Amino acid sequence: MANTEILLLQPVDGLGGEGDQVKVRAGYARNFLLPRGLAAPMTVANRKRVDALCKRRAEREAAELNGAQELAKKLGALSLAFAVQTGEGGKMFGAITAADLHAKILEAGIEIDKKKVHLYTPVKALGNHTSKIKLHADVSVEVSFDVVSENPIEESEEEAAASES
Repeated sequence: MANTEILLLQPVDGLGGEGDQVKVRAGYARNFLLPRGLAAPMTVANRKRVDALCKRRAEREAAELNGAQELAKKLGALSLAFAVQTGEGGKMFGAITAADLHAKILEAGIEIDKKKVHLYTPVKALGNHTSKIKLHADVSVEVSFDVVSENPIEESEEEAAASES
């Protein structure tokens, strides 16, 4: 159960960003982090690299934040519409999922990662809906989209009988 202290050279999910000094299990460092160049052993020489790594990290994070804010402006101005087939009474066949929404955003010419689209439940009804897209830890945007019918909506027999009464 030996732990070792290492210096991260690149961001590692769940562990930290470059310039962070972290303690991890010796096997994790030896078998994963060090061979892939994600970390370096904590030595006197490597401690001097911390300032340079922290500066590079700050520049990278600022660039990511600016990029996310610009992308959020583009997504905020975007209007999407899905034409779906409907049956009797306007009932949809199938559903609109996060993958469908991602594909529509790509068609609009905006490149985002599929994992950033958060549609909590598939959309199974016509109308206007919203989805959250988390672009950065500090930047998220609500994208609204319309689901409309391809074919004219026909009244179901039950609704027709109710309207005649």
